[in-house]
Amino acid sequence: MRKFLLMIVCLSAFSAPAFAGVTITAPANGATVSGPVHYVASATTTSCSKGIASMGIYTAPGVRVYVVNGTSLNTSLDLSPGKYETVVEEWDKCGGASTTPVTITVSRSTGVSVSSPAENSTVGSPVNFKATATTSCSRGVSSMGIYTAPYQLAYVVNGDSINYNLPLNPGTYHTVVQEWDGCGGASTTPVTITVSSGGGGTEGKSFSHLQRSGGWADYGQRAPTFVDCSPSPCDNISFSMSQGIKSPSMSGAATEIYLGGSEGYGDGLWNNHLIGDGSSQGMLDSNHSIVPTLHDFTYDVYFWGANLGAAQAVEFDINQFFGGMGFIWGHECRVAGGNEWDIWDNVSQHWVPTGVSCDPASNSWNHLTLQVARTSDNQLLYKSITLNGKTANLNQYYDHGSAPGWYGVTVNYQQDGNYKQTPYSVYLDELTFSYE
Repeated sequence: MRKFLLMIVCLSAFSAPAFAGVTITAPANGATVSGPVHYVASATTTSCSKGIASMGIYTAPGVRVYVVNGTSLNTSLDLSPGKYETVVEEWDKCGGASTTPVTITVSRSTGVSVSSPAENSTVGSPVNFKATATTSCSRGVSSMGIYTAPYQLAYVVNGDSINYNLPLNPGTYHTVVQEWDGCGGASTTPVTITVSSGGGGTEGKSFSHLQRSGGWADYGQRAPTFVDCSPSPCDNISFSMSQGIKSPSMSGAATEIYLGGSEGYGDGLWNNHLIGDGSSQGMLDSNHSIVPTLHDFTYDVYFWGANLGAAQAVEFDINQFFGGMGFIWGHECRVAGGNEWDIWDNVSQHWVPTGVSCDPASNSWNHLTLQVARTSDNQLLYKSITLNGKTANLNQYYDHGSAPGWYGVTVNYQQDGNYKQTPYSVYLDELTFSYE
């Protein structure tokens, strides 16, 4: 398939089948709230035997600000003061959808409003602290700071906002975000967090269990134009991600990736921004000090399918963007397409056969490890592919592409449909991404 860079998910129209519904626990309809607005909702359907695919929040008609795979959502949104006719929507795996409206008024308030990290959350290091402050003092807010323990001021900045990645060792922290105003006053908001040892950042230099992580965006592509569409179903393609699968699973929390539809050669693509812009792991790298230094990457995953022969191909990608350059290490296992590994040529924009066989087993866990590097002269190096204990050393070099305005490190997973678009699912587990 052709490669495209995508950060924006297309909008869908509201439609609702019978026997489906969205239940909103928070916020209450008609409520007046301040600070980040906490949304908690769940969805049910009895008209679709395949269940719920995803849920989302609209703050105005056609303005979707949040989407998550699965049957529930729990998130906080930063909204400016004003009245909002918001809508929570669910999309099922049969092409249906239903909505529940909730009207809220966001008021101006004084104090510290923390949007990241969430209270009682488990996060990786460095921890992204994002907060704003308001005050009744006519002189405004002078500065803000982060305490990691009583009397331990770890960071301070002038102004009424914070957006900072704070490196922390593993452990539980009773942090406090504080503001000081120009009249001698102050206010605080406590946030208790647990920093995990394997959650990424400067400590572990890896992200583990990514298959159950948030931050996955999904969309469809169809040959030969490969124009992106979302949410499912679109362009005669059906695709979904269901997390927390207990069987089949190695960890007890596998993720099912489903692809189907009514027209051949349709693809489903899933993308997660790990470091840099849009980071799902709290590593926004706002000062651009991390991403340009990274040069070696490993994508390690287990995958299982009852009928892997239905796949035209399954694809695993590593992407790095900075300085206007784009590095896309694409790896495609052609199954129905010929049981061979292809790798992606960034400049020529096409797949290159490696001569390495790819014949994953159905009804069994397949273990895949991909190792790549960015050289000192900014070439892409495909180092090796290891499938089920057999390593093929590639040692192939390619020039980088162009990606102006992009910044960060991301991973992709993709499933391609065959000429019949035979439906099939692949389960991912123990997905780990390492970097240095």
